[in-house]
Amino acid sequence: MSDSGMKWYVLRTVSGQEHKTKTYIEKEMAHAGMSDLVGRVVIPMEKVVQVRNGKKVIKEKTKTPGYMYVEATLTGEVGHMIKNLPNVIGFLANIKGGDPSPMRASEVARLLGQVDQEAENAVMLIIPFTVGETVKVINGPFSTFDATIEKINEEKQKLEVSVKIFGRKTPVELGFTEVEKL
Repeated sequence: MSDSGMKWYVLRTVSGQEHKTKTYIEKEMAHAGMSDLVGRVVIPMEKVVQVRNGKKVIKEKTKTPGYMYVEATLTGEVGHMIKNLPNVIGFLANIKGGDPSPMRASEVARLLGQVDQEAENAVMLIIPFTVGETVKVINGPFSTFDATIEKINEEKQKLEVSVKIFGRKTPVELGFTEVEKL
């Protein structure tokens, strides 16, 4: 937390418009000469790897859609100006229509620690497959064969599947990108 008396607040926004809203806040405060009253604006993000059409796609997605965190001194017109920006629904408060409620120090520490940790951590993987599912092999010597998933190795990003060849089940290890859902 800042020494200047700033507190953290939760700001509700239109879902999917968090980045535009952050830009609006920064530009409006700079234009009004109130940049010193608004510290950081944080949108917690996470990187997710998805397998689409046999290719790995890394996407960044908002952890808390429709919410962002603002460090500010809500004196004078600051709170009113932020509430009246496009895509802003309002601050979270204890009472509907009441004054904005600042976050507790423990919540802020957890939020900031989590944001820093996410920046350092490796990419998280969403596994679009389940054991027992039937998939189609799209690469290698078994391409066009159907296979049944027996095991999933998350660390190596490999699937152990059984492919039926000449009426017999044959175990084969394939990468996530070598198969697709039926």
